Amino acid sequence: MAKREVVLIPGDGIGPEVAGAATQVVAAAGVEIDWVELEAGAEVAVKYGTPLPDTVVTEVRRVGVALKGPVGTPIGGGFASPNVALRKALDLYAAVRPCQSLRGVPTRYENVNLVMLRENTEDLYSGIEHLVQPGIAESIKIVTERACMRISRYAFELARREGRPKVTAVHKANIMKISDGLFLECARRVARNYSEIQYEELIVDNVCMQLVTDPTRYSVLLMGNLYGDIVSDLCAGLVGGLGVVPGANIGDNAAVFEAVHGSAPDIAGKGVANPTAIILSACQMLDYLEERQAAARIRHAVDEVLVEKKHTTRDLGGSANTREYTDAIIEKLRGES
Repeated sequence: MAKREVVLIPGDGIGPEVAGAATQVVAAAGVEIDWVELEAGAEVAVKYGTPLPDTVVTEVRRVGVALKGPVGTPIGGGFASPNVALRKALDLYAAVRPCQSLRGVPTRYENVNLVMLRENTEDLYSGIEHLVQPGIAESIKIVTERACMRISRYAFELARREGRPKVTAVHKANIMKISDGLFLECARRVARNYSEIQYEELIVDNVCMQLVTDPTRYSVLLMGNLYGDIVSDLCAGLVGGLGVVPGANIGDNAAVFEAVHGSAPDIAGKGVANPTAIILSACQMLDYLEERQAAARIRHAVDEVLVEKKHTTRDLGGSANTREYTDAIIEKLRGES
């Protein structure tokens, strides 16, 4: 059987370390991947004048699947986010981020099992902004029927496929009656075709309060780009933080799976980074490639290592380095075979 091609974008900072851990774990699970390694991120911008060289977009479009480490983006100036640019170039309209409790990661909550689904291509992230006059800036929020319909369909199809009972549309239509109103109108139209799935609508600030009160009441959270960006990090905090949460950006013709945390330049090269997020993102990728058995085995191995607490990284209360933690997961995988 021929190897599957997957683009690998290690990224900046700790990216190459955690991405390397993920590729080792995938190999240990018995999935043969022909990794097409490409550069993107802040460090690449120095060499090529752009953080996202055209070859990256071209190759991801050709191959159809990529695994990406974290990349750096300047705040308040410099170049535009390569993450946003990649999503726009490939029309990766669905940001899919599962947030599930991990047995070995103690948190304030138990039995959290929800999926954040964020429209990825428009809203305030359209990047249309300007100075009206000195001291007055304006950003324009773009909301289209096309984008709202397809992300709503994705949400309900995901709920149906995974046996999830409810979709919650998150909005601020009490204030933004036209733009968020269109979002809700589209979600309602789609919901009518999925009578077996409960549908509800909640204002975004109320959702934030409810999430920190009882996150187990939610299953699929459907929202626009800005709300999704903010609330998805809140949800990550419910299950242990960005270091243990996977992420995917999926379109009709391509998908990029990535760790959603930052590049952590302060610990880059020290070999202490936690690769859990990108390893679990690789599991999402394997599910997408229909290698579900391998994905399940990796998740089980990660769970066992976290529960045992003998080889966990410092951010999870242990003392293991990246390699020791990765080796422990690989050892669990080998023990199953």
